[in-house]
Amino acid sequence: MPLEFVTVPCLKDNYAYLIHDAESGQTALIDAPEAAPILAELQARGWKLGMILLTHHHSDHIQGVPEIAAATGAVVLGARADATRLPRLDRALAEGDQITVGGETGHVLDVSGHTMGHIAFIFPHSNLAFTADSLMAGGCGRLFEGTPGTMWASLSKLAALPGETLICSGHEYTTSNLRFAATIEPENPALLARIASIAAARSEGQATVPSLLSEELATNPFLRAGLPQVKAAVGLSGASDAEVFAEIRARKDKF
Repeated sequence: MPLEFVTVPCLKDNYAYLIHDAESGQTALIDAPEAAPILAELQARGWKLGMILLTHHHSDHIQGVPEIAAATGAVVLGARADATRLPRLDRALAEGDQITVGGETGHVLDVSGHTMGHIAFIFPHSNLAFTADSLMAGGCGRLFEGTPGTMWASLSKLAALPGETLICSGHEYTTSNLRFAATIEPENPALLARIASIAAARSEGQATVPSLLSEELATNPFLRAGLPQVKAAVGLSGASDAEVFAEIRARKDKF
């Protein structure tokens, strides 16, 4: 059976995720922005946490680790390339490594760009991709460390996943991301429909993540940088996909 998963709002606009295998009872956490809401969710569901999977070193994704690990005894896993900036790791990971939660095996992708050493966790049977601040709902993370070429390569890996994959990203940034997307493709009907849907969801206090990869491919300008109509929209019809991505990212940084 697919893994159960729960989106846990944290801090001002962060999300953590719990995944749970009902048959074995095994539970994992992806990122730890703060301890209290995560521990409360575990207690409410009667789940015992066995591992904490970290995507990258930014404090709003790891600062809850010490308290959660102390309270649960969970082991901590994160990128070997980022180990010096993460809490102490019980297991260091690299692209291609596998993680088992109950009956499902997930794998690690290097999705550097927002930071170097940023990883994503993919659970293909359950159609779940935990992308944190790499691919985000309607956008992508700001390039604090990587180059546009690095980030485009990372996003291309994620874009190659099945369209039914749920993109479980790290922040509630969807409204502003789509407002920017409309400056690139103001007549994209899928984008206009998504903007209306997101506005309705937020008016009722609903989270806008996770999102389907198929929806991201139809509306997220950072995944659409290789399309002729998007290249034309930014005045770079003859440019490479990575160059167009760089232009879109530069515009978003100033938006």
